[in-house]
Amino acid sequence: MKILRKISDWFFAMGRCFAREWHICLHDMGVLLFFVMLPLMYPIAYTLIYNPEVVRKMPVAIVDHDRTFDSRKLVRDVSASPTMEVYDYVPDMSAAKDLMARGDVFAILEIPRNYGKKIGRMETAHATLYTQMSLLLRYRGFASAITDVQLKDIAEITGERAALLGQAGAQLNGKPIENDAHMLGDIEQGFASFVMPGILILILQQSMILGICMLTGTSRERRRKNRGIDPLLVQNVPATALIWGRTFCYTTFFAAAAIWLLHWVPEIFSLPHFGSAKDWMLFILPFIISTAFFGQTLSYFVHDRESSFIVIAFTSVIFLFLSGLTWPMYAMPDLWVEIGKLIPSTWAVPGFIRINSNAATLADNFTPYIWLWILSAVYFIASWIVIRRIERREGPRAYVN
Repeated sequence: MKILRKISDWFFAMGRCFAREWHICLHDMGVLLFFVMLPLMYPIAYTLIYNPEVVRKMPVAIVDHDRTFDSRKLVRDVSASPTMEVYDYVPDMSAAKDLMARGDVFAILEIPRNYGKKIGRMETAHATLYTQMSLLLRYRGFASAITDVQLKDIAEITGERAALLGQAGAQLNGKPIENDAHMLGDIEQGFASFVMPGILILILQQSMILGICMLTGTSRERRRKNRGIDPLLVQNVPATALIWGRTFCYTTFFAAAAIWLLHWVPEIFSLPHFGSAKDWMLFILPFIISTAFFGQTLSYFVHDRESSFIVIAFTSVIFLFLSGLTWPMYAMPDLWVEIGKLIPSTWAVPGFIRINSNAATLADNFTPYIWLWILSAVYFIASWIVIRRIERREGPRAYVN
């Protein structure tokens, strides 16, 4: 009976902590900003910035040293591409570089002398495309467009040569290389469809951590004013009950935020959204719980309300890179790969993208799913240690074991 009474008392204490944390969150405008407004508005702003998803009609400068029918045909094909548009003919590379330096063009197509003559002699002809590398999205568009133009011209030239050879060359007629792309996941090949599913997970994580750190920083300010005791917290409850009460509070906040971010935002902006709602909800649950514990662990480094911004500013870009969204993990040093395994978003980003964009199941994401539960256990223990250390350092204990 004593064990049952202790269990009952623990759950009652956790419920009190849950209700008190909800009360504190609802009466703190800064926390509401990060728990509600940030998840609500950030994805809309980001997705609108990335629309339209693909770049079209990028200006190109033409340096045509040949001035023949074949060179003009190449320029016409380039201009007909939906990606590239001829901005101007210039006499030499120096003038073309000036246009690029001013930002008037993003690529230069240089056609050498004897381009048409080499084609007529059935020799290999060369044309050079110089592109600006300040944005890889533009480079990818240029590379894809010029490849399609070359394949089209190769097919036409091969057909003409086959006609000249007569009966013996009839078998050469047709396309020597067929370029037929079938895109998986990101059907539109758009930047928003590529990056936003992962960014949505990071928004969820960082907004929760920021709000938790702000709550802890404010609590520690109250402790310093009240001889180590925060009068707004439930007193004389187990530290584990406090941690779980807070975690359930944050989970209820961000369960609604997750549905908005991971279901409605892709629906509204027509982003890839092919996975089962049951699979991604079950997958996101340990991510939210582990992030709640992770935020309570990071709060050890927050000594006042304002320093929570420093924690987030320091970690946001690092967490983005460690997720593998902007740089492949196999190309990272081993040390950073191991550090990344300690961050919930590192497992959640690729797992959610598989479910959301490629219709993977929860079973297909068994490894990241288990790792998220492992991180939940690890950061629960870490957050318990953090609370105990804060109590010892900043004043008399407010909690009992």
